[in-house]
Amino acid sequence: MPGIPRTTAPAPSPVLVTPVSPPKAQALTAPAASLAGEAARTTRRQLLVGGAATLGAVALTSSWAPAARADTAARPGRVVDPFTLGVASGEPRHNGVVLWTRLAPDPLAENGLGGMPDRRVEVEWQVSRDEDFGRITSSGIVETGPRGAHAVHVEVQGLRPATPYYYRFRHGTEISPVGRTKTTPAPGARVDRFAFAFASCQSYTNGHYTAQAHLAQEDLDLVAFLGDYIYETGEAGSVGRPHVPAREVQSLAEYRVRHAQYKTDEGLQAAHAAFPWAVVFDDHELENNWADETPYEGEPSEEFLQRRADALKAYYEHMPLRRSQLPAGPDMHLYRRLAFGNLVDMHLLDTRQYRDVQVEDSERGDPSRTLLGAEQKRWLLDGLSSSRARWNVLAQQVFFSQRDFEDGAATRFSDDAWDNYQVERDTVRDALARVRNPVVLTGDVHANYVCDVKADFDDPGSATVATELVGTSFTSGGDGAEQNPGDAVQLRENPHIKFINRRRGYVRNVVTPTEWTVDYRTVDYVSEPGAPVTDRARFVIDDGVAGVRPQA
Repeated sequence: MPGIPRTTAPAPSPVLVTPVSPPKAQALTAPAASLAGEAARTTRRQLLVGGAATLGAVALTSSWAPAARADTAARPGRVVDPFTLGVASGEPRHNGVVLWTRLAPDPLAENGLGGMPDRRVEVEWQVSRDEDFGRITSSGIVETGPRGAHAVHVEVQGLRPATPYYYRFRHGTEISPVGRTKTTPAPGARVDRFAFAFASCQSYTNGHYTAQAHLAQEDLDLVAFLGDYIYETGEAGSVGRPHVPAREVQSLAEYRVRHAQYKTDEGLQAAHAAFPWAVVFDDHELENNWADETPYEGEPSEEFLQRRADALKAYYEHMPLRRSQLPAGPDMHLYRRLAFGNLVDMHLLDTRQYRDVQVEDSERGDPSRTLLGAEQKRWLLDGLSSSRARWNVLAQQVFFSQRDFEDGAATRFSDDAWDNYQVERDTVRDALARVRNPVVLTGDVHANYVCDVKADFDDPGSATVATELVGTSFTSGGDGAEQNPGDAVQLRENPHIKFINRRRGYVRNVVTPTEWTVDYRTVDYVSEPGAPVTDRARFVIDDGVAGVRPQA
């Protein structure tokens, strides 16, 4: 969740293998659980990426079918439908990608093992450039077991740059849904178009995953998810989607069950199956507003470090991440960089594991305070200074621009955002001012914002040096509204904030060498399924010109 303003006065190893114009607004009227399946019946592409509901419709022409699926009767010792959590891909490179699934015939089993036996099993996988798998590009067998919750991470190499691929898994006679992924352009290659969306904050109890189902129908090269993939709370909510277990999760088994519950949603499965994802966590994957080794309310302890280790292990087990992100106890190396030819360098940040604890506003100007930690900060500044990309992107979690909530001469800032680490924020801002076309992407606050990043936030007349695009939540906070009463104060006290909207959805971006087009895609409600998606607002950032210009 957003920070509360304060007032001054070893898992199994992954396998390493070498072998458009934006759509118009759409309306979905089916229940959320069937949105992806309903959409999957409409086009050939959606047939292949529409989640578990489409599996029976996929034409399987390789050696896996039809004989492999002939035995469908349950019998002792046989795992029936182990692919209840769908498939995913992520971490795309020019020559490869990570493929993910997890075997879980009983995904909410209390022991966190998803109904799988307490032994290692084999999973086959295939990659093809053909939708029907008529020619197999790469394939293999991986073992997975209870130490890693029977999760599968396959790091496929030897693929062609900027090329779409299809993939699937098999365990026994059961075949997974089909996913679609795409490699990045070759390093330094000329790229004329890169389309991606970013999103965050998808409380299962706060709403139906209608926006995720709409996201699955976009034409994208990547989805960047900026944190709060799950929520650790035990709340039941009011939309008929209570958390399991019905308590705040603390143990490895409980975090596994919570991740599995979220991944059973077909809208979310469809969005994962449609594109490669790049993910970073924020706070609710562990606990609200935690900072490094310290919970938000409490002191560092061995119990919290164990909880952190369990939460990060479960997170890795459920995300399409590389072995380089495999946690070591309570530590996980999550910050990294993705390149998309000569067009975009995307720097994915970790603003949780290394930060100093939150302080009162009177202490926020302490120059020793850090949000990134010394090593990550050095990595970021070096990466920015050496980048030759047309657009430089920070994909991160918490609000970057200054945001004063108090009307008049007094000030009040969020203690959980970059404002609480003022000097380091200004150092990063100054580094952004020295690179070409810097754009900051942000989640966390359950609202859409557009901000001019100023050379001096206290001087509205100072130069604009970058743009911050803040995305709303998928569901967190419920239906939302156009604006809250306090937003008028924010707009008045922070003239660098150009737009606020509090509906739910995601942000679609189309990047070219000459401009970056931003579409804020929203749904009017998530308390019930079936809301249509619309373009709430559109902005353009021009090459070489910091700041946005609104489009009608």
